[in-house]
Amino acid sequence: MKLLKTLALGTAFALSLAAGSASAEDIRIGLVVKSLGNGFFDAANKGALEAAKEIGGVQIIYTGPTTTTAEGQIEVINSLIAQKVNAIAISANDPDAVVPALKKAMDRGITVISWDSGVAEAGRQLHLNPSSNELIGKQLVNLTTAVLPEGKGDVAILSATSTSTNQNIWIEEFKKAQAAAPGINLVTVAYGDDLSDKSYREAVSILKNSPNVKVIVAPTTVGILAAAQAVEDQGLVGKVYVTGLGLPSELAGHVKAGSIKSFAIWNPIDLGYSATYLAYDLASGKYKAEPGVELPIGRVGKVKLGDDLQGAMSDPFVYDASNVDEFAKIF
Repeated sequence: MKLLKTLALGTAFALSLAAGSASAEDIRIGLVVKSLGNGFFDAANKGALEAAKEIGGVQIIYTGPTTTTAEGQIEVINSLIAQKVNAIAISANDPDAVVPALKKAMDRGITVISWDSGVAEAGRQLHLNPSSNELIGKQLVNLTTAVLPEGKGDVAILSATSTSTNQNIWIEEFKKAQAAAPGINLVTVAYGDDLSDKSYREAVSILKNSPNVKVIVAPTTVGILAAAQAVEDQGLVGKVYVTGLGLPSELAGHVKAGSIKSFAIWNPIDLGYSATYLAYDLASGKYKAEPGVELPIGRVGKVKLGDDLQGAMSDPFVYDASNVDEFAKIF
């Protein structure tokens, strides 16, 4: 595989080609991520390239802004429109702000799907959730109660951006699932914008301003990593635990250090892989996105679309000291 890096409209731009040279007949899919340089999305790109190689005749354009903003993604979308790609698969920084640009893409015959973090229905043909939102919320509550002393205590959430679709949905599902865990006292929700330095500062602020917090829950790979480092740097290992959604390769050391006992995530490789299959099948006219239809996603299986044209890939999986090293070798 070849990896070409260019600059487009002032936005860091990465072009990933499936094995072999691209031809004019290839289906070209723009895989738009929240920001470049994020391990979760780099892993998703690996899955996209795997799917492209399996399918054949598919070119993946892996791209995104340098910061997690809707404005940056809009620039990227307009660039892909100008390149006349066949499909755009986006993990959105804002569910509504990117809609006009994506509608312009669809008006020009470009297939648009969202994955991971959704787009409002008017701006896409389907959305692939990495898991059931309800199950994610319940899993986060289970992970939290598992490390709370006697299942009771103050808890803080460290999220990404305040407009991030999936983050906000998961936080709401977490709050709903609290009904079954009354010992959880959620004291604050902070936003690190999926930036390492800001997430770290927000985690330190939580620890200093809410000294009774026993658990920081971060449903973002950037946030959980930053929070774990903050707990260790503040000398609070064993007194405050971090959990949420993260990558085994990034968190294995923190599991060993004791700031994290367990965390969960779906496989981002499978997520990028599945999004690529869906984008290809719609762009090639093989399938249509309709309520109730089951769409194949290669080795991952199938996804069934609901009335809102959303489907879920798989349940979140828990990682801890017993398995994190094994999975850290993969992603």
